Amino acid sequence: MVLPTQVNEIAALVGLTDKEMAYVLGLTPRNLHRLLSEQNLNIEASERLLLLTNVLVHALDTFEGRTATILSWLKTPIRELNDQTPLQLMDRISGFTLVNDVLGRLDYGLPA
Repeated sequence: MVLPTQVNEIAALVGLTDKEMAYVLGLTPRNLHRLLSEQNLNIEASERLLLLTNVLVHALDTFEGRTATILSWLKTPIRELNDQTPLQLMDRISGFTLVNDVLGRLDYGLPA
């Protein structure tokens, strides 16, 4: 299980709101707050948090630690993602892989 402090640390890493974190974790904002007050997330939300952490670590490397740029990128529609934002795709597990693939393309200077 994941500790509440980890959820807050990951959100603060690039400035994601509670609503955005709840969306990515597959929860409502109310359920997120309830689970955090109970000191743990369910297994699915914990898995999603780990996937989000991997994406954000990759993004920090790709964008050289510029958190404002990462936050903007997460909220900008990308042609390669069918004009969806990376954040929108992270509502399902396969979306994390697609977002990481786009970051990989950016790492190698390929159009994304």
